Amino acid sequence: MSQKYTIGLDYGTDSVRSLIVNVENGEEMAGAVYNYRHWKEGLYCDAPSNRFRQHPKDYLEGLEFTIVEALKKVPKEVAENVVGISVDTTGSTPVAVDEKGTPLSLTPGFEENPNAMFVLWKDHTAVKEAEEINELARKWDIDFTKYEGGIYSSEWFWAKVLHIIREDAGVFRAAYSWVEHCDWIPALLTGDTNPKTLKRSRCAAGHKAMWHEAFSGLPSEEFLIALDPMLAGLRERLYKETFTCDVAAGKLSPEWAEKLGLSSNVTVGVGAFDAHLGAVGAEIKPYYVSKVMGTSTCDMLITPMEEAGDKLVNGICGQVDGSIVPGMLGLEAGQSAFGDIYAWFRRILEWPLKNILADTNLVDEETRQKLIEETSDKIIAKLSEDAEKVALEDSGIVALDWMNGRRTPDANQALKGAITGLNLGSDAPRIFRALVEATAFGSKAINERFVEEGVRIDGVIALGGVAKKSPFVMQVVADVLNMPIKVARSEQACALGSAMMASVAAGVYSTTLEAQEKMGGGIESEYHPIPENVEKYQKLYDKYKKLGKFIEFDY
Repeated sequence: MSQKYTIGLDYGTDSVRSLIVNVENGEEMAGAVYNYRHWKEGLYCDAPSNRFRQHPKDYLEGLEFTIVEALKKVPKEVAENVVGISVDTTGSTPVAVDEKGTPLSLTPGFEENPNAMFVLWKDHTAVKEAEEINELARKWDIDFTKYEGGIYSSEWFWAKVLHIIREDAGVFRAAYSWVEHCDWIPALLTGDTNPKTLKRSRCAAGHKAMWHEAFSGLPSEEFLIALDPMLAGLRERLYKETFTCDVAAGKLSPEWAEKLGLSSNVTVGVGAFDAHLGAVGAEIKPYYVSKVMGTSTCDMLITPMEEAGDKLVNGICGQVDGSIVPGMLGLEAGQSAFGDIYAWFRRILEWPLKNILADTNLVDEETRQKLIEETSDKIIAKLSEDAEKVALEDSGIVALDWMNGRRTPDANQALKGAITGLNLGSDAPRIFRALVEATAFGSKAINERFVEEGVRIDGVIALGGVAKKSPFVMQVVADVLNMPIKVARSEQACALGSAMMASVAAGVYSTTLEAQEKMGGGIESEYHPIPENVEKYQKLYDKYKKLGKFIEFDY
C-alpha cells in the first residue's frame, strides 16, 4: 500500500506556509513560505488609526506558490498520493463579497479600496461598534455575548462588518454577504464560493460571530436591526449551520487541481483559525493551555463536554463546542500583542539607522544598507542577551502589555500601553526586560482568570516563533506563571495541525486524537520556573496589576 500525505496550509499575519506531511508517521516532507507582497510594502494599512487590511491577491498568490513550491521538493509519487488539504488562517478576518462569493476588492471599482479587503484580526477600527454591541447585549433579553466571555471585541466579525458598512456606502451597497478568511480559502479550492452554500467554520462562527446552537445560529434579526438598521437582511445571507474542522468541505476543483498539480480527488477540509489548529498540532490535551506565541498570543484550552456542563467563563474570547478538538469544548483567550511589542521597541531603536545612517555619505549605499540590515537583525538578540543580565530587583521599571489594546481577560481594545519607573539610568536592555515581563504578566492574568472561573490548568504547551526562538522570553514566562512550559517540536505546529485535520476530513483517521497520536511531533524542550525568581515576580506582578487599574480608570 502506498503512503498517503496531506497538506496543511497556514495563513499567518505576515505570510502563508504550506506543509506536506506523511499521515502514517507525521514526517514533515517539505514546505514553502510566501511573504505577502502587498502587506510587506505596507499597503492598505494605517497603524496610527489601527487599520490593518490585506488584499486577497496576497492570499491567492501565496496559496498557489507555496503548494507548488513544496511539491517541487518531493518525489512525484508524493503529489499523486496527497489525499487531503486543510486550511487555518488568522481571525476574525472577514471580507465583503458579492453574490458569487468574490471579495469586492477582486471586482471592478474596488481594487484599491481597503474597506473591500480582508479586515485583519488586529484591525481595531471598530472599537465604537464593539461598545454598541456590548451595550445592547446587556439590555437584550438574551445575552448573545455570553459564550464569548460576556464582552464583544472590536477584533471580531460583527463589529468589523458594522464599521465598514457605516464608513463606506459603496461597500455597503455592493456587499451581498461576508465571509471569513478561513471559510473563503476552502470554498475557493472546492469551487463553491456561494455565500449561502459554502461550509462555514464552527471555530470562526462560534468564537467571533456569536453563533451558538442555543440561539438557533447567529444573533436574531431583531437584535441586529436594533444594533443598526443597516444590518437588516444580512443574517439571511450568511448561514445557519456550522461545521467542525474534521468535516470535508468538498473535493479539490478541477481548476485548482490543475493549478496545484494535484488530483481532483483530494479532500478539502473545513477551515479553522490558526491558533486552534496550532493547538491540535501541538497535541493539546484536556486542561493543558496551548499557548501560541507570536505577534500576539492565543491561549487554547479544551475540556470534555460532560465536565464543562453549563459553566460560563467570563472575560475570555469564547467557548465553543468542537472549535479546537471536535467533541470537546474549546476555550480561547489571548493577548492582542506579544511579539508585536518587541517589534515595536525594535522599530524605536531603528529610528537613527533609517533616518540618519541611511543618509550618511561616509560609506557607499550598498554598505549603508548592509549596516542597517545587519544591525536591525541583531537588535532583539542583543537586547535579550543584555536584559538577561539585569537583576530582577535592579530595574524598577514596570510596563503594561496593552500596546494594541487588551484581548483578555475582559476585552478592551481602547486601552493603551504604559512604561513606568524610568530614571536616567534606564537603558534599552532594562526597558526591554520590562516589556518582556509585561507580556509574561499578561499571560499570568489569563491563567488566573481561567482558574478563578473554575477551569483548572494542568500544564502549558507553547508553540510559535517566540517559543522556538527566545529562551530568555520563555524562561521569564515560566518564572512568572510558576509552571513548567513544554515547547512543541514542530517548527510549523499550525500547519501540522491543519495537516492532521486534513487526514481526518479525508477519512484516513476517524478522530483528531488518532491523528495526533500518529502524526504528532512531540516535545522539543521544557522550561522550569526558577524558585528564587517566582517570589520576586509575584511582587512585580502586583505592581503590574496596580498600574493596570490606574491606566484603565483613566480610559
